[in-house]
Amino acid sequence: MTETEQAKKAAAARAQENNPPERVPKERTRMLLADYEARLDEAAELIARVRHEINNPLAAVLGQAQLLLREELNEKARNRAEIIEELAIRLRDIVAQLREIQRPVKSSVNDGTNKSNNGT
Repeated sequence: MTETEQAKKAAAARAQENNPPERVPKERTRMLLADYEARLDEAAELIARVRHEINNPLAAVLGQAQLLLREELNEKARNRAEIIEELAIRLRDIVAQLREIQRPVKSSVNDGTNKSNNGT
């Protein structure tokens, strides 16, 4: 067992001594839930930033490819412009799917109440 694992076990034992047994699981659950919610918030924030940073240059690439396809091009150049357009559209669709990822709704477990918005 490493020193870190020993330290964690010792801290857990001290926490259990200082708290009645019935409170430990609730407090641990609240702490874990808060930690997971914070991590999900961070992930959602990162996804939003990445989505924005990809979308702007992607729109320019797609637009330029579509403008090229309006011009008289030899077959090789036209094929290349079509490939660029197809791949840009594929990326645009992936970015659109990232819009569906939202920040999670905060849980009501933190304060022990049920906060529903349906009036019940």
